[in-house]
Amino acid sequence: MQLVCESTRFNDYLLELKEVDFKNPIIQQKTNDLFTPSQTEIEKVKIAFEFVRDEIAHSWDIQSKRVTCKASDVLTYKEGICYAKSNLLAALLRSLGIPTGFCYQRLMLFDTPEKGYSIHALNAVYLKTLHKWIRLDARGNKKGVDAQFSIDEERLAFSIQEEFDEKDYPFIYMKPHPETIKILEKHRDALKMYKYHLPQSI
Repeated sequence: MQLVCESTRFNDYLLELKEVDFKNPIIQQKTNDLFTPSQTEIEKVKIAFEFVRDEIAHSWDIQSKRVTCKASDVLTYKEGICYAKSNLLAALLRSLGIPTGFCYQRLMLFDTPEKGYSIHALNAVYLKTLHKWIRLDARGNKKGVDAQFSIDEERLAFSIQEEFDEKDYPFIYMKPHPETIKILEKHRDALKMYKYHLPQSI
């Protein structure tokens, strides 16, 4: 799929935002823990991706009611849904000066169309050394979900089933989609939010 950037300016994908608060001390400390000057750009992206994928739990997987949104809160509590986890991955990479955006898919919420749909968040990262954007999905792996770091063929958490009206949006946004943030800020029970209130389209 041909990805389409919302902006042609890489600096727009490096901005600190309320949700991507990479100047927060806890984010700064984690970048110091994870990264060294000797690591290549690609190594840093892989380390950041695998940290968020593996060390930050997906709220639904652990059946936690806690709702996180800001990257610093996601890191503090080590949990969040995909919207929150994508904020943290963006914060870690933007803190290193690596352009990182937000991408979305429309997926069945569970296993059949009758159970509804939801918007799923992932990230796009620009690798200067390869002159290309790649998409990474740090949602968190489990049975049936096996997202991996890849600079060639995408290995995302979910493949699109067009016959079930699922959709892959090609856009790389500079900021998290406002509907996703609105949902996180409005709710206090992540399980009810996930099951009943996630946006179904953007």
